[in-house]
Amino acid sequence: MESPPMPGLRNRSEKLVSLKPIETKRPEAAIEEYDMVTVEDEPLSPMARLFHDPGFNVHSVAVMAGNTRISPQPIKDKLVQTLLKHPRFTSLMVVDEDNLADMKWVQTKVDLDQHIIIPEVDESRLASPDKFVEDYIYNLSKTNLDKSKPLWDLHIINVKTRDAESVAVFRVHHSLGDGTSLISLLLACTRQTADDLKLPTIPTKKRRPTPSGYSKKEGLFKLLGAFWLFIVMLFNTAVDVFMFIITTIFLKDSKTPISARPYNSETKARRIVHRIISLDDLKFVKNAMDVTINDVALGITQAGLSKYLNRKYAVGGKDKGGTEKINNLPKGIRLRSCLVINLRQSAGIEDLADMMENGSKGKRGWGNWFGYVLLPFKIALRDDPLNYVKEAKATVDRKKRSFEALFTLIMVELLIKFLGIKVATAVTIKVFSNSTICFSNLVGPQEEIGFCGNPITYFAPSAYGQPSACMIHFQSYTDKMILVVSVDETVIPDPQQLLDDFEDSLNLIKDAVVKNLK
Repeated sequence: MESPPMPGLRNRSEKLVSLKPIETKRPEAAIEEYDMVTVEDEPLSPMARLFHDPGFNVHSVAVMAGNTRISPQPIKDKLVQTLLKHPRFTSLMVVDEDNLADMKWVQTKVDLDQHIIIPEVDESRLASPDKFVEDYIYNLSKTNLDKSKPLWDLHIINVKTRDAESVAVFRVHHSLGDGTSLISLLLACTRQTADDLKLPTIPTKKRRPTPSGYSKKEGLFKLLGAFWLFIVMLFNTAVDVFMFIITTIFLKDSKTPISARPYNSETKARRIVHRIISLDDLKFVKNAMDVTINDVALGITQAGLSKYLNRKYAVGGKDKGGTEKINNLPKGIRLRSCLVINLRQSAGIEDLADMMENGSKGKRGWGNWFGYVLLPFKIALRDDPLNYVKEAKATVDRKKRSFEALFTLIMVELLIKFLGIKVATAVTIKVFSNSTICFSNLVGPQEEIGFCGNPITYFAPSAYGQPSACMIHFQSYTDKMILVVSVDETVIPDPQQLLDDFEDSLNLIKDAVVKNLK
C-alpha cells in the first residue's frame, strides 16, 4: 500500500515513477560523452551477491547538509567528471536467467535525470522542515533502488532546516561496496572549501616508533612475547568463532525493549535521526583517560543504552531508581552488536580521486570483503561514569586479539560456495537477528568540505534493510561528531530520547574527567 503524500510535497510522478528505460549496452558515443572507464563484465563477489537476496537487501544512505541552496546543474556536471567514471556507478546488476547464481556487473549508459531526484516543496506549508526531511528519508527507506539502472540515486531537498539551507540524500545499494569504501568515494568527490583544489584531510592513526635495535636478552623477551600473543589470539579466536557458530544456531541476546521483531523483509522502514555533539569533548576524554576515540564512542553508547533501557523497564511498573545498586535493569542482560569489519585494504580518497580524474582502472580496496565480529555491550548503570569507557576499552582490546573477522568471512564464503547464497543469507540474518544492535565509528575530514561547490555543514551516514531494530553510527567531521541512529520505530518509537541519553552520557563522562583532574 502506498504511503499518503507528505505535506508540502507536490506530486511529480513523471519524474519519480515513470522512469525511462536504460540501455544495457553502451554505444561508443556514450563512452566518448562521459569519458568513463570501460571494463569487461565482472561477476559479483560472493559478499556482494549476499546483499541481493530479498532477505538482506541493505541500502546505504549518506545525508549531506549544505549551507547554501543546491543547484542541480553543477551537481550533474561534477558527477560526470567524478562518480560516473567509477565502473560500479555506471553498471547494471544482471542475472543470467538460466543460472540465477550467475550475477554480473554490466556497463550501461547513464541518464543522470533518472538518478537525481528533486522534489518540489512548498515550504510555506511545512509545519516543521526538519520533520519533513526526516519523513522524506523514512519514506525513502520503504523503497528499493530500481535494478533496471545503476544502483544509486541522489535526492536534492532545497528546504531550510535547523542546521542547514538544503539537504542532499545519497543512496547506494550495499552490493556496490562496503561502508568505508562508499564514504571514501563520496569524500573523493569533495574538496576543501578553503582551497577547492585540495582533497579532504582524513586523520590517520600514528604508529609508535620502532626501536632500532635490541640486545640478545631484549630480543628473546620480545620473541617470547610475540609467541605468547599468538597463542592468546588463537585461543580468543577459537572462543569467538564458537560463540559466532552457536549464535547462528540458537544463542540469542536477552529480550529487551529494543530487541527487533521477528525479521520480515517487508518491514524494513527505518527512522533515521541524528545529533551533533562536540568532537573536542570526545578528544578531551580520550586524552585524559589515555584511550581511543572509538573507546569513548563505545563507552557513550553503553552508558546511553543503559540509561534508555533503565527508563523503559520502569514503564508500567515501579521506578526503583537510577544508581548502580538500585535500578530497574534485569541482571545479566546479554546485548551484542554485530560489527561488520572491512578486511580489504581500503583505497584512500587520493587513490579514488586519481582514478576518477585520470580514468584509471584501479580498484584496490573496492568492493565487499568483510567479516563479522560480535561485540558484547555491558548494560548496567555505573555510579562512576568513567567505568563505561574503561569497560568499553577492555572489551575492544580483547576483540583486537582475535582473528574472528577473518574466520567469519571464510565461513560465509564457504557457505556461499558449497550450500548457496540462500543458506549464507539465512546464516547472516540469523546472526543479526540474534544480536541486538549494529554499531560503527567512521573518521571524517578535519576541515570543512564542499560537495560539487556546495559547502557541507555536516554529513550523516546510515543504512536500512538490516534485520536489527537499532543501528548506531558515529561520524566525525571537522570539530563535530555526528551521532546517527537508524531505528525500527515500531520497536523504538522515541529515537530522539535515545540521542538525548547518548548526549547526556557524554556530558556525565566529561564532567567526571574534569572532577578527577581537579
